[in-house]
Amino acid sequence: MKLKLIFILVLNLIAGYCIASDSDIVDAEELLYIEQANQLLASLDPQTGVIKLPDAVAALDVPEAFYFLDAADAEKVLVDVWGNPPDQNVLGMIFPAGLTPYDQDSWAVTIKYEEEGYVVDDDAADINYADLLQQMQEETRLASEQRQAQGYEAIELVGWAADPYYDAEANKLHWAKEIKFSAQEQNTLNYNIRVLGRKGVLVLNFIANMDQKPTIETNLEAVLAIADFEQGSTYADFDPDLDKVAAYGLGALIAGKVIAKTGFFVLALVFLKKFGIFIVLAIIAFARTLFSRRKKQASSG
Repeated sequence: MKLKLIFILVLNLIAGYCIASDSDIVDAEELLYIEQANQLLASLDPQTGVIKLPDAVAALDVPEAFYFLDAADAEKVLVDVWGNPPDQNVLGMIFPAGLTPYDQDSWAVTIKYEEEGYVVDDDAADINYADLLQQMQEETRLASEQRQAQGYEAIELVGWAADPYYDAEANKLHWAKEIKFSAQEQNTLNYNIRVLGRKGVLVLNFIANMDQKPTIETNLEAVLAIADFEQGSTYADFDPDLDKVAAYGLGALIAGKVIAKTGFFVLALVFLKKFGIFIVLAIIAFARTLFSRRKKQASSG
């Protein structure tokens, strides 16, 4: 009931703003968008603390500097707010505290789990990243043609935004790509993390614009520390007598997954941050009030 009252008050403030302003008139379509945005935000359930991932042998330890949205909420953000194709494999998203999906400077991390076996890391020192980049650019061009046929905008892999790096001690691989979407003025930063486990790989992808690269790099270590496999499912727990070995190595994790039967690569889905729609500050005020309230309820409960 209190949340409904907050929502009504926000809409009343917006209506008052519309009547009082001559220079910035919000039309009926924009008001409808604001109403829908607030309803969507009110439906989200931001979480912190230890969170076990569904259908995965891994867990997140989300500190107060971030919050987690589960698979259903992540779908709302990715599809309804940011205009991406649906993807049923997303287990959730991590956002920085204090930012909502509607903030212009918002960024997030999507989480997936791919259980395709133990990825052998002995090719780490032998990968030619320049050659790999050229291959990925060609694969992106082919994927772009498929996207356009489905009604989505063209994409181009511009190059590395950060060179691939493998931490052999932690069994975590990360790299960054600069992606150009044809309809967007700013290029997208696609920062990738792969956490290797006994039976599969945790897939974490940052979604941000290129000008946010310093912010992402500042938060990289904190995000790396959030996700890990549980005891018994770590990379060190691999049993060659019992466990399946993946049909690909680190190079294929960077380029996409190798399909052994065809020899083709399947590019990991690149999410598009789609902004540019008129946003009234009341949406953000509503969201921050709501998220703050829920965090207090969680801590007191």
